[in-house]
Amino acid sequence: MALTPDRPEELPKTVEKNELGYRLLSDATMAASRAFGIAFTLDEKTKERYKGFGLDLEKASGQSHWQLPVPSVFVLDAEGVIQFHYVNPDYKVRIEPSVILAAARAAAEK
Repeated sequence: MALTPDRPEELPKTVEKNELGYRLLSDATMAASRAFGIAFTLDEKTKERYKGFGLDLEKASGQSHWQLPVPSVFVLDAEGVIQFHYVNPDYKVRIEPSVILAAARAAAEK
């Protein structure tokens, strides 16, 4: 599953547009992202750049916080304990799927 700062009403569009094969959940208030320690607030210059690109985080989230999550992966075991995490503030650097799969398999064995 994945979390997004988009409003729940926006989720079906995102799932269809990106042909997602996993469950997408809304974290519009950013409560989960803050709890995981991965939320950050955009500065004014970045807000204006986003607006210039036609990206309106207030409209997308239905909130006025202008926060986004740092791209992250968390693998939990059957008891809900985090067994693996990967966080990288550079959204262009992504973890290899094989690493996530190995972490998931290891967590499942616990």
